[in-house]
Amino acid sequence: MLVIAPHPDDETLGPGGTLLRRADEGWELHWLLVTDGQHATGEASDERREHEIEAVAGRYDFKSIRRLKMPVSALHRVPETELYEGIAGAIREAEPSEVLLPFRSDAHSDHHAVNAIGWSCSKSFRFPTVRRVLMYDTPSETDFSHPGDPFVPGVLVDVTGYLDRKIEIMGIYESELRAHPFPRSEEALRARATLYGAMAGCVAAEGFMLMRDIDRL
Repeated sequence: MLVIAPHPDDETLGPGGTLLRRADEGWELHWLLVTDGQHATGEASDERREHEIEAVAGRYDFKSIRRLKMPVSALHRVPETELYEGIAGAIREAEPSEVLLPFRSDAHSDHHAVNAIGWSCSKSFRFPTVRRVLMYDTPSETDFSHPGDPFVPGVLVDVTGYLDRKIEIMGIYESELRAHPFPRSEEALRARATLYGAMAGCVAAEGFMLMRDIDRL
């Protein structure tokens, strides 16, 4: 499984519980981080973010981490060929059977760019290992998606027993997890998991939209 995150924390906000569950089930996990996700610069800020990324990576036990270090909130200005090569390279290297992308209609322009290019990297004749492509939701971005293209989860993953660990990992990003009613708060994350859990008939779940599922012999 390869999770493609426009920014550090997207991998946890959206599919964090699913990643933890898949790791326990023996899946091989890979993380592609497109930007470093911060506007602030300076030695202290850079060191803090490096520490956060390293700590988060250890919690998921990723087999590989690839960082493109592209400019945050500016992927729409990055040549598509450059972004394509970065994402395609990660897929060729990891050879995942499943790829997780941000939702196509998220409010953040970086999410749009990553979804569009990531989707183009799922062609079976170029990337034959990829059989399933899912879009995850990101609190504060998917919540403000275009009303004509809502996030309607058709794939629900039971993460009962993993939610506390997900929130604990999210807490590593000190500047991102804030007090309720901020959308990236512990209360909001638990409420989201409870809602999806009610839809799935379990205590807690994460929701995804299916883009492709190939059942090949």
